Amino acid sequence: MARALRAAAVLALAAALLAACGADSNDSSSGADSAKNGAPAYGPTGTPEGLAAGAATPEKNADSERAAAGEIAAADRPVSTFAVDVDTASYGFAKRTLQSGRRPAANTIRPEEFVNSFDQQYREPEGNGFAINTDGTRLPATHRGAEDNARILRVGLQTRGESDTNRPDAALTFVVDVSGSMSEPGKLDLVQHGLDTLVDQLRPTDSVALVAYSDRAEVLRPMTSVRDRQAVHAAIDRLKVAGSTNLEAGLRLGYDTARKGFRDKATNRVILLSDGLPNVGTTDATPLVREIQEAAAKQITLLGVGVGSDYGDRFMEQLADKGDGYVVYVSTEAEADRVFVQQLPATVALRALDAKAQVEFDPKTVLSYRLIGYDNRALSASQFRNDKVDGGEVGPGHAVTALYALHLRPGAAGHLADVRVRWQDPKTREPSELAEPVTVNALDRDFTEAAKPLRVSYAAAYLAEVLRNSQYAEEVRLPDLRTIARSAGDTTQIRDLTTMITDAESLYG
Repeated sequence: MARALRAAAVLALAAALLAACGADSNDSSSGADSAKNGAPAYGPTGTPEGLAAGAATPEKNADSERAAAGEIAAADRPVSTFAVDVDTASYGFAKRTLQSGRRPAANTIRPEEFVNSFDQQYREPEGNGFAINTDGTRLPATHRGAEDNARILRVGLQTRGESDTNRPDAALTFVVDVSGSMSEPGKLDLVQHGLDTLVDQLRPTDSVALVAYSDRAEVLRPMTSVRDRQAVHAAIDRLKVAGSTNLEAGLRLGYDTARKGFRDKATNRVILLSDGLPNVGTTDATPLVREIQEAAAKQITLLGVGVGSDYGDRFMEQLADKGDGYVVYVSTEAEADRVFVQQLPATVALRALDAKAQVEFDPKTVLSYRLIGYDNRALSASQFRNDKVDGGEVGPGHAVTALYALHLRPGAAGHLADVRVRWQDPKTREPSELAEPVTVNALDRDFTEAAKPLRVSYAAAYLAEVLRNSQYAEEVRLPDLRTIARSAGDTTQIRDLTTMITDAESLYG
């Protein structure tokens, strides 16, 4: 049932609960904890004052004054903590919007989702959990106002991949928006194409349920073994557009259906396919997700697949971030095939729950730093080891990348930072933690000699800064970003990025 490529738009989800930045001076974590996990700790982790825990001193005030605009003085707050995020919808939505000749709304641009849309070529761990990958570079010569002590640090977290044949069985409940807004070409027809394609990729031992919603919700197919593919395809063909958008009813019935069809040793997931524009029932995602997740007890995770040129970014992001899942965006059959054929079958399982990352900079070598993006994922330092605080969910073969812009102290050498990641096992809920040090030398290379994925990440991150009209947009020029991206290779991903930057040039000047 091949169809022509459809124009569509965007699904991006905006994270709801913005956790407090800063740190708790009563944090009970200690440097000894880090040492136990393999990292040479130089001070109490999670302490807001870092090494010099205590009142501000004239030296620390001087450090603050020398910190670059918008950056955090490492002497004042050496610890940066955030919940990991594998969402990529913001990038897909922006690409579709630029292709249509329009500027994406600044509040839908999340730099981390731009960076996480690209293959980083990280090494994988041998077992479950994460591998920590770090490198860095000087800024390119085209970066305006770049000082000699300015650097980019790339922190990469990678999980081990898993073939479709080795993954656990899956019990998937599809919740499909069939409201009037889904009648636009590239919405419901694209969803049906993706679902039919995915069902053909699943194993006979997997199972599928289908829920449709408009002004009310209906179970079109209870949990059914994929051995009966014909019955599942028949239910997908019954999806018809009609009525208003009661996403609350659809999601509640979807989770109820998932619980009824729950399989103890399988991966249980609700997959919401929607343009994220509810107009009936609850339109605030936060209480809805909280209630659903309390009932599901984190045994059922959520994946959002967004479609359509009109799209509810904030609602969808809240659902994904607080629903123990992530969100992707598709606008063409080619993208749908990539997501439903290549990505979904192998990643319906999870490697890590409530994953959090923490970078503790050494004030002896780092003057100031800035985490690029993750604005809605920030955590306080004390929340890193609080396993009741929500983190991010990461599947097999997923990579999470964080870029830091930073300034070194004059003559800096040796220890730069300690990188930590903490997560819970999806089956046992047992926490694990890993830590590795980073040296100044790892960042001391010319930009032209930096790894190609790092250069692409730089171009993608600063394109996002331009699109969201941040103060850092003035530091770069779009033609320079295009040249940097193009010099990093000729893959489909990089060609898409250079086209995107070209589209932006005509709109942002």
